[in-house]
Amino acid sequence: MLEEKLNQDILDDDDEQQLYEHWKIVVDAGQAPVRIDKFLAEKNPYQSRNRIQNAADAGFIHVNGKPVKSNYKVRPEDEITLMLDRPKHDTSIVAEDIPLNVVYEDDDVMVVNKEAGMVVHPGAGNFTGTLINAIAYYLRDLKTFDANNPEVGLVHRIDKDTSGLLVVAKTPEAKTSLGKQFFNKTTHRSYNALVWGNMVEDEGRIEGNIARDPKNRLRMKVFSPESGIGKSAVTHYRVIERFGYVTLIECILETGRTHQIRAHMKHIGHPLFADETYGGMEILRGQRSSAYKAFIQNCFKLCPRQALHAKTLGFVHPCTGKQMDFTSEWPADFAALIEKWRGFIKGTTLDTFES
Repeated sequence: MLEEKLNQDILDDDDEQQLYEHWKIVVDAGQAPVRIDKFLAEKNPYQSRNRIQNAADAGFIHVNGKPVKSNYKVRPEDEITLMLDRPKHDTSIVAEDIPLNVVYEDDDVMVVNKEAGMVVHPGAGNFTGTLINAIAYYLRDLKTFDANNPEVGLVHRIDKDTSGLLVVAKTPEAKTSLGKQFFNKTTHRSYNALVWGNMVEDEGRIEGNIARDPKNRLRMKVFSPESGIGKSAVTHYRVIERFGYVTLIECILETGRTHQIRAHMKHIGHPLFADETYGGMEILRGQRSSAYKAFIQNCFKLCPRQALHAKTLGFVHPCTGKQMDFTSEWPADFAALIEKWRGFIKGTTLDTFES
């Protein structure tokens, strides 16, 4: 992707250096004249226009085989390429012998329980050690499965530091069927999360479009549905257990946007506990005592990642038509965190806590 390539260091232009093609796009025949930096920014919403301008000024953006500056006006059927001074990274997926927690498997699908800290799919900065590398090794003897074939494999994703259930399609037919179910929102997924604050309502619905935060492109931001910015997203939540300064909740997704639960909870003032990207690694509720501060730091050490677990997953089997439902237990760090908070509130009246 252009975003991944431009996020690498852009070196000074050198007429003598050899350049390698990393990315290419052909402009539509009906395209109206527009500056190339604006055109590429619209095609790549996760990449800043300033970054694209820097790449063009460094001589790395070419049109029809020649470098252009950022004020170049694209024309119909122009061939735009990103040329960098190093060969393109080999992104083919290599099988790696990595432990894999398989909770269900048949000839068509496989359900795995991903541990926190494992990236789901290779990408910039994480080309090895991912879940798909582990799946490629696990299914290495299955001749019909090729991890590099987009017609099979993972149907959906969860964040690196989120634990829980994922479904893998072992055949193209299974992936097509499961993909339609996710698109039509007929799958069932629920997450358990520990969030900062004593939530006022026992249950609720959060609706708000989600798009990349223009001030911090590593996180997502919620915009009003009327804004026209981002993609629509809906999260339902239900309180499971209250600990005064934090609340254990269940989240059910209507949509599956990037960082959806994390961004929605931040938006309503209840960031996920220990979620550094969204401000949850700060002491947002509680006491000023040194004992309380020490308690929270111990909690962060117990579960040093966002307290979010993909607990249940349900879908219709792509071949049998049978409803398949799976539940996973909390991982050790999440379970220890909850027990820590249960111990903290013993003998404490919840009425004393703030919402």
